[in-house]
Amino acid sequence: MHQIRRWRPSAFAALALAVVLPLGSAAAQQRTLNTALAEQKSSVQDAARSQARIAQLADETTELLGDYRVVIQRLDRVQIYNENLAALVNDQESEKQDIERQLVSFQEVQQEIIPLMFEMIEDLATFIELDMPFQLQERRNRVEMLREIMEQSDVTVSERYRQIMNAYQIEADFGRTTEAYDGQLGDRKVDFLRVGRILLAYQTPDREETGFWNKNTGEWEVANDYRNDVVEGLRIARQQAAPNLLRLPVPAPETEQVQ
Repeated sequence: MHQIRRWRPSAFAALALAVVLPLGSAAAQQRTLNTALAEQKSSVQDAARSQARIAQLADETTELLGDYRVVIQRLDRVQIYNENLAALVNDQESEKQDIERQLVSFQEVQQEIIPLMFEMIEDLATFIELDMPFQLQERRNRVEMLREIMEQSDVTVSERYRQIMNAYQIEADFGRTTEAYDGQLGDRKVDFLRVGRILLAYQTPDREETGFWNKNTGEWEVANDYRNDVVEGLRIARQQAAPNLLRLPVPAPETEQVQ
């Protein structure tokens, strides 16, 4: 009689476990693989983001480097400008000190030249009064004008001096010129003839009287013998006749008598 062996449940469970275990291991591996792939993808994405960030930082660094170079160039220019400005300031300070020295010197010169100009004006006035009496009013007015500008604060010292020297030049020119003009001699109207400072003659309009200024006596003297010569001299002075030799009354200088 054969014995029938029963399948024991423990053996079946062992077989099922053997079959299930490989299936469970493959799923785990797949999950592991998926996890690894996900991590790799995330790592690639992170690397891409990092690379983009690096590129952005590189661009920003390049831009900042360009800005830095521009700033350095500007600083160099500012430094050059400041050095030049400092040189200008030093030069202006030196010029300022020189001007201050000139002002001190100018004030000293003023203290000397102002009294000198007053003396020149008074000397000119004295000279005019001692000179032949031609154009007296005009010349006296010129002296009075000089006295007035010496009291005017808006006239510079240099302009005052120029005016004085101009008056002296006018007086000097009288010695080299000839002129004819009409004027008053006492209560009479006459024609005057001036030849430098050698002769000052007069003649009435009707030519009835001719005379000259005697420098030796300081008086007018009648000299009708020179009537025609004075007439011709007046015409020459007025450019109505060509220059010519004339016989005119020129007083000889007085000589001291030796005792």
